[in-house]
Amino acid sequence: MIIAINIFLGVLAIYFLIGFLFGLYFVFIGATKIDPLMKETKKKVRVLLLAGVIVTWPFLMKKLFNTKKVSL
Repeated sequence: MIIAINIFLGVLAIYFLIGFLFGLYFVFIGATKIDPLMKETKKKVRVLLLAGVIVTWPFLMKKLFNTKKVSL
């Protein structure tokens, strides 16, 4: 049982590590590809968005790479 718990926690840690790294990229660089108004947001707001991006990174990664660059 301990081995199964350790495997689960290891997979969970890898998921959140990948989510954190993708979240840093997405919040500060990639989000402007989906929403051009993100260029005008402050860094404090982007840091608040980071937690949500960490959890939902697979969906946001798919959306980020399936959208074309929007320009105003």
